[in-house]
Amino acid sequence: MDIYNEISAALQKGRDKLAVELVGKALEQSLSAQEILDQGLMRGMDVVGDKFKNNKMFLPEVMMAAKAMSKGTEVLKPFLASGGPSGLGKAAIGTVKGDRHDIGKNLVKMMIEGKGIETIDLGVDVSAEKFVGACKDKGVRIICCSALLTTTMKEMKRVVELFEKEGLRSQVAIFVGGAPVTEGFRESIGADYYAADAASAAEMVREVALKHRAESQLESQI
Repeated sequence: MDIYNEISAALQKGRDKLAVELVGKALEQSLSAQEILDQGLMRGMDVVGDKFKNNKMFLPEVMMAAKAMSKGTEVLKPFLASGGPSGLGKAAIGTVKGDRHDIGKNLVKMMIEGKGIETIDLGVDVSAEKFVGACKDKGVRIICCSALLTTTMKEMKRVVELFEKEGLRSQVAIFVGGAPVTEGFRESIGADYYAADAASAAEMVREVALKHRAESQLESQI
């Protein structure tokens, strides 16, 4: 088994100390930090995401794997380029104003981070102004809004409307999710993406982040 597979296996088992040890060993072998992240840690987190989506892995195991991912990434950060762990930029996530539920939001955050994207957690009871502020102040281009209560879903519409009012709508991709949220609701408020579960949300966020990176690289060449 090569070092990348060993790192992946350690992460899947939630063995954070072993994952850190193996990441250090890989660096000592002069392997690329980016490859260690992509071929070791992120590959392992992809497996975790697939298993979780197919009910072959459960929340406590996912959280242990996410902890291993976080600790391994911390070791790599000094050796990686700026702009997020894998240069994919930033996402901001929060539970919308009036709603203080955070379990789903926290899980999505862990899964997004597992895709190598820097994630800014705005917390719970987050106003539309705070989501817009993340874009203005931190350069965030991906906004993830969570709601568990039907009474707070309307706040997601306010988030979309405020980005439009501030002239920033074209600069961000807005994701919505949570137990009462549906694709039809997403369409009705003008948000960009809806995901039914955390693993799917993370995959979609990564796809959008890759698209944004490609667009930025193209603009820099013009």
